[in-house]
Amino acid sequence: MKILIVEDEQDLRETIRTSLLKEKFVVETAADYSSALDKINDYDYDCILLDIMLPGGSGLDLLRELKRLRRSDSVLIISAKDSLDDKVDGLELGADDYLTKPFHLAELNVRVKSLIRRRQVHGDVTVSIGNLLLYPDKREAEVNGMPLQLNRKEFDLLYYFVVNPNRVINKMSLAESVWGDNIGQADSLDFIYSQVKNLRKKLKQADATVELKAVYGFGYKLSEV
Repeated sequence: MKILIVEDEQDLRETIRTSLLKEKFVVETAADYSSALDKINDYDYDCILLDIMLPGGSGLDLLRELKRLRRSDSVLIISAKDSLDDKVDGLELGADDYLTKPFHLAELNVRVKSLIRRRQVHGDVTVSIGNLLLYPDKREAEVNGMPLQLNRKEFDLLYYFVVNPNRVINKMSLAESVWGDNIGQADSLDFIYSQVKNLRKKLKQADATVELKAVYGFGYKLSEV
């Protein structure tokens, strides 16, 4: 699951990033309005941690952009501004929650997990396609009620495919969805190929009614058989 931290204070940004990485999230960061705008225009996130006061613009304007794009990314405002007007404005523009600085990292982690559980699954804690069922909060998957044994990267890839069904996704997008800003940790895009190959094999062996198809020259697509 992928998180975007939009925060200009470097020490706080890195502290939050380190904490969320320990929780096994894929984490990206943006230090100003412009870089944050680029990221939200290019990628989807399970949760966006958004500061209001940013170099070059306002976090509220980023909320307006998300609303204009009809995006469903969960948004948690993290701001030192504790006025009622700021909270009301942020929530009316589509933010899901508001946390005032300073805060405890434990509370932040709990709120992020809570928002992710509600995101795009209509309040449920599962997401499915065909006879494939995923439990994002537990990082577990099953086919026809039987556990599907996946490593962490395989689960992250499968989750990304499941929430983007019937959509052709290229290798770079897959790599960024799983490694985020740490994409350099992947030795090469060949690693993505091997992970997808293993995933296709496991789905077939489990008699899943979904299939990962290679779209030559473009990438991969998950669809029901």
